Amino acid sequence: MRHGTGSAPQLELLQGGASTNALRTRALATRARKGDHQAREALIAEHLPLARALARRYRRGSEPLDDLVQVASLGLIKAVDRFDPDRGHSFSTFAQPTIVGELLRHFRDTGWGVHVARGTQELALRVRAAAEAIESESGRAATPRQLAERTGASLEAVVEALGALSNRTALSLAAPTGGHDDGGGETTIADTLGAADDGYNRAEARALLGSAVRCLPEREQKILRLRFVEDMTQSEIATEIGVSQMQISRLLRQSLERLAQITRARD
Repeated sequence: MRHGTGSAPQLELLQGGASTNALRTRALATRARKGDHQAREALIAEHLPLARALARRYRRGSEPLDDLVQVASLGLIKAVDRFDPDRGHSFSTFAQPTIVGELLRHFRDTGWGVHVARGTQELALRVRAAAEAIESESGRAATPRQLAERTGASLEAVVEALGALSNRTALSLAAPTGGHDDGGGETTIADTLGAADDGYNRAEARALLGSAVRCLPEREQKILRLRFVEDMTQSEIATEIGVSQMQISRLLRQSLERLAQITRARD
C-alpha cells in the first residue's frame, strides 16, 4: 500500500513537469513567432537533443554523424520558423517530420553514387524504412509484395527501388575483386574490364593491304577477290577465268608473295 500511495504523487509530479515544459515551449514559440530572437534561439537549443536523436536513428553506413546532426539541426531551425503554436500541435510532433524530411533530402541528394531519378530515390528510402520495420516486426526479411503494400507503391516500382538501393554506391575501379592474377597479386575491378582490341590492327592491315592489292595486275586482283572475298574454290575460279586450276594456284601464290613484298616495303 505504501508503494501505491507513493507512486501517485510521483506520477502527478511528472505530469506537472511535462505540462510546464509544454507551456514553456508554447510561450517561447509564441515569442519567436513575433520576432523575439532570444526566444527563437532558446527554442532551438532546447530541442537540439531531438535533432541529434533523429540523426543517430537515420545514420547509415559510413555517413559521419556530425554531418547528419548538422542536417537535422537545419531541419529543426526550419521547424522553429514554421511552427504556429495557435494550431494546437505540440512542437515536437510538428518538428519531427520536418527534421526527418531534411535528413531524407540529404540522403537523396548526396548519398547516391550513380544517377537515379528523384522519384525512385524517394521511394527507395521509403522502401528501406518499410523493410527495416517489417523485419523488426516479423523477424524475417520483407518480400517485395509486403513492401508494396506497406508503401502503397506498385510492385514494379518497389522492385525498381530495390534495384536502385543495391546500386546506390559506385565502386572504385581500384576495389579488389578477391581474385589474383598470374603473378599472385590481387586483381581489381579495373583488371576485369575491357580487353585488348585487335580491331584497330585489323583495320590498319586492311587499309595497307587494300592499297597493295591495287598495285597488282587486274587479273590477279580479280582472282584474289574471287578467292578471298567471294570464297570461290580454285576450280570455280579457273572456270570463271578460263584457265586451269593449276594456273590459278600458281597465280594466287605469286600474288600473295608480291603482296607480302609490297607491305613489308611500306611497313
